[in-house]
Amino acid sequence: MEKKDKIRKAYMEYVLENGHNPPTFYIFAKKLKMTESELYEFYTSFEAIDSDLWLSFFLQAKQTIEADPTYQGYSVREKLLSLYYTWIEILKANRSFVMRGYQRFKQPVAKHNPAVLKAFKEAFLAFARELVYEGRESKEVLPRPYLSGKYPDALWLNALYILDFWAKDLSPNFEKTDTAIEKTVNTAFDLMGHSIVDSVFDLAKFVYQNR
Repeated sequence: MEKKDKIRKAYMEYVLENGHNPPTFYIFAKKLKMTESELYEFYTSFEAIDSDLWLSFFLQAKQTIEADPTYQGYSVREKLLSLYYTWIEILKANRSFVMRGYQRFKQPVAKHNPAVLKAFKEAFLAFARELVYEGRESKEVLPRPYLSGKYPDALWLNALYILDFWAKDLSPNFEKTDTAIEKTVNTAFDLMGHSIVDSVFDLAKFVYQNR
């Protein structure tokens, strides 16, 4: 196990067992049988560890789906669905820890974008930009003036909405979250793809040009 993984694991265990962060970095380093200066080589604060954990949950989901041989054959819509389903499964496996951090966020999370999610956000946006580019190549995503550049940000808000929904979901095994994922992703790609609005616009353009 890499040292960063060991640090994150020990931090999560401490928080779950004690209900709060270690009192000081010195005490936490001692628990890890490291010096404080050695710990600073990896993290400079408990918030930095929290931030890296949020990022790691996303990266674990991304690496899992990309390791699936069938993934490359998916449509971009299916790729995003797969990412969200896998990400939520990872969050479920760490729910007690995740909820402790989530409950500290100003609500709704989608509006406030907590600083601790910054690294996760950057990684997600990079993933979303790749999906949008791929979608444009496959014609699943249509370029639109003033809007196309905002697609990745819209997908980020979608991710935060799903996080909010899952955190509040009281259904057995979070079944309603799966439905929320399906409906929001389908709506997003219906809007980014060829929608009824485009059909109406195309018809209006045709009628105007052939009046």
